[in-house]
Amino acid sequence: MTLSIHSACVPVFKQLLGSLSEILARTEAHAGERKIDPDAYLQARLFPDMFPLLRQVQIACDFAKGVSARLADVDVPVYDDKERSFAELQALIAKTQTFIDGLEPALFEGAQDREIVLRPGTPKERRFGGHDYLIHYGLPQFFFHVTTAYAILRGNGVEIGKRDFMGKY
Repeated sequence: MTLSIHSACVPVFKQLLGSLSEILARTEAHAGERKIDPDAYLQARLFPDMFPLLRQVQIACDFAKGVSARLADVDVPVYDDKERSFAELQALIAKTQTFIDGLEPALFEGAQDREIVLRPGTPKERRFGGHDYLIHYGLPQFFFHVTTAYAILRGNGVEIGKRDFMGKY
């Protein structure tokens, strides 16, 4: 059985973005119940040199839309990344899910062999075949930021566990 590039990325992104949305909703409720300023969570980070929760969610969405778009050979949508609240993060996740939902599986045909060029024309330019881009770069980056968002919230007392991270599958 052959696993298509579409099947290897779009459902995975949708699943974990869905779980991230649920985790954020639980965090917002947790903050309200305990009368904790939501910014305490939105600006929380694992270590001072790491991005806060807000940015982790934005970057996870950037990878979900960017990886999907590049592999489908469509323009990567540009988002402002100006979210500052749970409601705005929920809207960002929903917008990202809507975008990747709209990418028909046929767009991914041949994606495993498609050349993906990141940061073209710069000293940091990287070239990948589509398969390697997804498996060795895109998915690990996405998982890192979703996992870091989870860890920030769990480390700050939000009662979530592995089942919440995994989401619906």
